[in-house]
Amino acid sequence: MKFLELKIPPVLFFFVTATCMWSMTLISNELGINTNIRFIIGAVSLLAGGFIAISGIVGFRKAKTTVNPTKPDKASSLVCSGIYRYTRNPMYTGLLFVLIAWSCFLDNLFSLLFVFAYLLYMTQFQIKPEERVLESIFGKNYNNYKERVRRWL
Repeated sequence: MKFLELKIPPVLFFFVTATCMWSMTLISNELGINTNIRFIIGAVSLLAGGFIAISGIVGFRKAKTTVNPTKPDKASSLVCSGIYRYTRNPMYTGLLFVLIAWSCFLDNLFSLLFVFAYLLYMTQFQIKPEERVLESIFGKNYNNYKERVRRWL
C-alpha cells in the first residue's frame, strides 16, 4: 500500500477522521462517562493538542524549513529544539490530542476507534515515509535524533 504514502495531507485526513467519528454518533450510544469528567479531559486534550501542534509549526517557521507534509524532501534543516525535544511529530501529535477532545465532546465510545485509526494511518503512511526521507537528507544526525526522541510522545 505504498501508493498511500505521503499522498493525503494530514490535515485533510484529520478532518476525514473527525467526520467519521461524528458519524458514529448516528449509529451508537454514548461513552457513559460523567459529563464533568468528559469536559475536563476534552478541554485539557484540546488545549494540549493546540499548544503542541502550534509549537511544532512555530519551530519549523523559526528554522525556515517546510511545513508541507507531502514534501518532506524540501526540508532544509533538522529541528531538534523546542517541542521537538519531546516528540518528533508535534503537529500530528497535537491533532491526535484534538481528536481525543472531539471524542470526549461526542460522548461516543466507537468514535475512539477512529482515534486509533488516525494513529495507525499516520504512523504507516505519513511518519515512516517522512523518516526515510529525513534519514536520506540528514543521515547520522537524524538517526541520533530518532534515538533520543520518541515518534509520538
